[in-house]
Amino acid sequence: MPVHTDDALFLRLSLTRGVGARTAHKLLSTLGGVRQVFDASESLLAKAVGEKLAAVLHAAPDGTMQTQIDDALEWLQHPAHHLLSWSHAAYPQALLESGDAPIVLYANGLLDIFERPAVAIVGSRNCSQGGADAAEAFAEALAKSGVAIVSGLALGIDAAAHTGALRVGAKSAGTIAVIGTGIDRIYPARNKTLAHSIAETGLIVSEYALGTPPLAENFPRRNRIISGLSRGVLVVEASMQSGSLITARLAGEQGREVFAIPGSIHSTFHKGCHYLIKQGAKLVETAQDILEELNIDGATARGASEGDTASKPSVTGLLAHIEHEPIDIDSLVVRSGLGVEQVVTELTMLELAGDVESLAGGRWQRRG
Repeated sequence: MPVHTDDALFLRLSLTRGVGARTAHKLLSTLGGVRQVFDASESLLAKAVGEKLAAVLHAAPDGTMQTQIDDALEWLQHPAHHLLSWSHAAYPQALLESGDAPIVLYANGLLDIFERPAVAIVGSRNCSQGGADAAEAFAEALAKSGVAIVSGLALGIDAAAHTGALRVGAKSAGTIAVIGTGIDRIYPARNKTLAHSIAETGLIVSEYALGTPPLAENFPRRNRIISGLSRGVLVVEASMQSGSLITARLAGEQGREVFAIPGSIHSTFHKGCHYLIKQGAKLVETAQDILEELNIDGATARGASEGDTASKPSVTGLLAHIEHEPIDIDSLVVRSGLGVEQVVTELTMLELAGDVESLAGGRWQRRG
């Protein structure tokens, strides 16, 4: 994209150690703009932010910072690469109003996706197959209804949500991946192909400078962007230690709606979801539940009820006796009235068809 006049100055401000959103707001409101910040005398800066930080701001960028600025400006020469500062017209307004918006956003892809209503779908990296199926189904249905899907490009639920949105193809509302590394680095490496697809039809965004490695502390912090871009956050599966609960908490603080899918009371995958529901999150079973709660008109959208199992054809055979909660073979024999050998044979066929999955301890559960 074309380099804006003040891009280098906003980059410099964002790269200055000790300057976060609150300090940047104070500087810009006090001095009138980013150019005035770097034109101001050290004594004037000191009145706003103190002598120590004033000295840093007044000094010329050191070699490391200047290299970072130059690299970013070179990166911007690609037509799909964008740098959005607070002064940029395309900076997402919902995020800007969330209270802790990054000074700059590096973006790769299609900026018009910011104009669509968005819902975040998050959950555990080590999810069950059923959880991944649910994330894909909800994402696909919401994307067909004109909703952009926001997630964090992590393994598990995040990847499934992005995949579900991409599956809709050209008619999808798109998907946004918020990453915790520099925009030029994809983590985990297993999601590089997925990231390429997102950049082609959606958007990848990061607040971190080019080359930033996958530091552990960056991922919880990027969660405020995931929730800030969204009108609501859906938690599909989450243990009590899941970072998804951080995203849900931030969403509540930002005034966003929080949704959670319930599961088995015996499953550690769903403990976090049940906790959120107890705390006031809306229990959802279909994508339509979310559309209605957010007052998004999905009545004429194709596939708005894709996640609604009640709208699917009735299930017959052994599958009719297998729920989304784990069940062992002995119990299936009792429920179905079939012999052990026949149950095992049908389970194998159902697994090959992708209808069920095997779990530890000889248990089974339905997928999707």
